[in-house]
Amino acid sequence: MVTSVTTPENRAIVDPLEDLLDVLDLQPAGPDVFTGRSQPMPHGRVFGGQVLAQSVIAAGRTVNDLADAAEHPRRIHSLHGYFLRAGDSSAPIRFVVERLRDGHSFSARGVHAIQNDQPILSVMTSFQTDAGGMDHQDSMPAAPDPETLQTLAEVFSGIDNPTATFWSQDKAIDLRHVEGAIYVRPGRQQAAQQSVWLRAIGHMPDDPLLHAAVLAYSSDYSLLEPVLRRHGLAWSDRRLRAASLDHAMWFHRPGRADDWTLYTQSSPSASGGRGLAAGRMFNMDGALLATVAQEGMLRVKES
Repeated sequence: MVTSVTTPENRAIVDPLEDLLDVLDLQPAGPDVFTGRSQPMPHGRVFGGQVLAQSVIAAGRTVNDLADAAEHPRRIHSLHGYFLRAGDSSAPIRFVVERLRDGHSFSARGVHAIQNDQPILSVMTSFQTDAGGMDHQDSMPAAPDPETLQTLAEVFSGIDNPTATFWSQDKAIDLRHVEGAIYVRPGRQQAAQQSVWLRAIGHMPDDPLLHAAVLAYSSDYSLLEPVLRRHGLAWSDRRLRAASLDHAMWFHRPGRADDWTLYTQSSPSASGGRGLAAGRMFNMDGALLATVAQEGMLRVKES
């Protein structure tokens, strides 16, 4: 089911995926500087995955303009970022790119996402030309068909509040939890792992950089949930204080963000008010597309 969202600029009703693609269509604002808007959020804070994805686009724009880019395209293979401050979803973001190195095969870029003259995210990215070599991967674990799992609209059916509407109707990404969602209530088992199927809700242009950006965007949605599952918590718990601290992602093989992707996630440790989680993204054919890691602040306020 395709729903719609209202963009803050012109109050026009658009498809959620169309809105996301518009958010990722950064505008030039000077040499190696770009600006972009944010998706409207009910709590007013910018979604971290959005800023990550926009940073991928900004860095990629300065790689795609290299003299040999048409003949030898360089695709992103890794990013490492730190979330420094909460962003304001009602204000534009400026992306300043540093061209750190352009070698024979690799290009490195630093990107700073700026609001109110302060960085909200600082990320390092690396791009590489296509190359052969050794090739192996972990096997894709067994998982039920995504079409047999609950959609978020079904998860939030009968719940009438802005948060439920936001999660069930205004999403460009279709998320389906194998073990059941933990937005409203904790999981049945206190296990530090889960699997999520995800894909964009419609067809996307054939642009590898855009697909990598949307996979990065999607990777931030549920990665800390294994920590919450392990401790019997749900996102709706009023005691919970959560924020992403950093994010790393390695892109192993090309993938399409508009095809089903199995995102397997686990948490090896939580301590000191922080939780660590790692994830792997597989396509329907079993190819390992990406590996992700994130640490988050996860505090439970004593009542």
